[in-house]
Amino acid sequence: MNKKQNRLLIFGAGVIGSVYALRFAQSGLDVTLLARGKRLEALQKNGLRYNDNDAIKQISVKTIEKLANDDIYDFIFVPVRYDQAESALSAIKNNQSQTIITLTNTVGYDSWLKIVGDRLLPGFPGAGGDIKDDVLYAQFGSETWQGTIFGEINGQVTERVKELAAILETAGLHYEILHNIQAFHVSHAALAAVNKHFYANDGMVDITAARSEVILSKLAADVKQNIRLVEQAGIPVIPPETKAMGEWPDEDIISHYRQMLSNDFIVDVKLGNHAVSAKPEILLLDEVFHRTLAQSAQ
Repeated sequence: MNKKQNRLLIFGAGVIGSVYALRFAQSGLDVTLLARGKRLEALQKNGLRYNDNDAIKQISVKTIEKLANDDIYDFIFVPVRYDQAESALSAIKNNQSQTIITLTNTVGYDSWLKIVGDRLLPGFPGAGGDIKDDVLYAQFGSETWQGTIFGEINGQVTERVKELAAILETAGLHYEILHNIQAFHVSHAALAAVNKHFYANDGMVDITAARSEVILSKLAADVKQNIRLVEQAGIPVIPPETKAMGEWPDEDIISHYRQMLSNDFIVDVKLGNHAVSAKPEILLLDEVFHRTLAQSAQ
């Protein structure tokens, strides 16, 4: 007898939620996308529209506007910005689904655990991109983006971790199960927080300014300082590539970022619409990262 197919809910139809919904739907998985406002209207009217090698295509995806407490899913994915995570989890709190996967930046889980308890399974998305005119421009697993990362806070490989891995395999998505997911999140926050240097008072700096020595020198100094703070707090810096950046000369970090900013897709991620809306997330992440690491050093 065939095993009953998992019901999957993606709580949020931004870039990350949409690209996971796309891949799950393309793979024949039972996926529902929670969306609101104009995004919901667009999905209901035109389906999930996406760019595929410069061709605009669409796929039908089940949508809901609100999650009922008795609407049970095997896995709820929460791909929201860090500054929105607590409100999203609070909206899910009374739903009876047993596994809630956060796919976002963070430096710790205490406030989330207070809301949803041990249903929490922290993770990080393996995709990035932008949405332009309701069309999804996003991708998984290029050299710049790692696979989906997740793991139990206690490091155990539980049945739900294995089951999530099987779902991602069905969707053809690379993944990595981590035994110290918090070390990864803190390490990644060290790098993500430096994106604050790409913000101007009224949005993003332009591409010329982003590639300039002035901005990239500040960014390089912060990369090295932030990684040093993680190490001083006794937290493993992972993956090894992030740890290695802490030892690079500033010139190499500047060159690395300048090379990234020669890729149109990366420019969209760092400076596009999605990046503009992520400003509150990056500024909060930077603040909490430094406050948390300062407390750890005391």
